[in-house]
Amino acid sequence: MLPVLRRLGLRAFSMASDSYSSGTHSAAFVTCPNDTVAKELARGIVEKKLAACVNIIPQITSVSNHPYEVAEVISLPIDQGNPPYLKWIGDTVPE
Repeated sequence: MLPVLRRLGLRAFSMASDSYSSGTHSAAFVTCPNDTVAKELARGIVEKKLAACVNIIPQITSVSNHPYEVAEVISLPIDQGNPPYLKWIGDTVPE
């Protein structure tokens, strides 16, 4: 699963140039079975500069039409945001 996350991270957080243009950054959402796995995954993603920041949201309850073996890994483009924050993402996550 980590090679998939690596490709997702590289694609999701790649930049076209030094200046931000709409949709060049993404927010990714990944479910984890427990806090330990979430922290390990988050640490690896940030250390490898695949993301500028990872938020761990504890105690989420999901209602799904599939078994948990199918992990949620999705990415959404960021069309607008706080310009200094978007610049920080671009400076932190290499192309």
